[in-house]
Amino acid sequence: MKSASFAPSRDARFTTTHWSVVLAARRSSSPDYRDALSTLCEAYWYPIYAYLRRHGYPIDDAEDHTQGFFAALIEKQGLRQVDPEQGRFRSYLLGALQHYLADAQDHTRALKRGGGCTVVSLDASYGENQFNLESSTGLSPEQLYDRSWALTLLHRAMHRLEDESAGSCRPEVFERLIRYFAPAGDDAPYRETAAQLNMSEAAVKAAVYRLRKRYRALLKDEIARTVATESQVEEEIQFLFAALSG
Repeated sequence: MKSASFAPSRDARFTTTHWSVVLAARRSSSPDYRDALSTLCEAYWYPIYAYLRRHGYPIDDAEDHTQGFFAALIEKQGLRQVDPEQGRFRSYLLGALQHYLADAQDHTRALKRGGGCTVVSLDASYGENQFNLESSTGLSPEQLYDRSWALTLLHRAMHRLEDESAGSCRPEVFERLIRYFAPAGDDAPYRETAAQLNMSEAAVKAAVYRLRKRYRALLKDEIARTVATESQVEEEIQFLFAALSG
């Protein structure tokens, strides 16, 4: 298995929840469902990779097992017992991975599939660089998985915000305004940013407010796709932000 040339997918768009895609893939052999599930796997490969690396798997084995695990899902070997009552897609994937790793036959098939077969497009250099940044945190494999999952959702929401803003906001304006998003925030006064962008201070404040509001909506949408019911969204938001601060 050799990596492709891009990091976690930023282009995936879904018209249904992730659970719907999984359940449809379980019920149907349609290529459309296989493609949808493959796209889903490409969006969430990094938390799986980080979990494997934290568990002590060498780089090559972590790549191979990431590919093998998602290959098993796409081939529906891992979907027969899936139940949306489990609630969180995050929890389902981790449980499915643990079951997969415990199965010696799946281990063997994964290694065979890893020999030159790319099921999920992943960027190994991105994954390893990100893992190295996080490996000093002292988190358990499960904690690192949750943290990586949260970061994946944050990044997906930001990519969507950037894509949406492309038609109405110059790239340099967007890059300057999102600096105010970080918890510490950009300490540059709004008037300084306004002068740099040839905007009024009021316009900069309003633009930052609109971007923040839209970002929160997109993040909530990303999270909603990974849980079974609307009532679980706020609880999952709190859990994931706790994972980031842990």
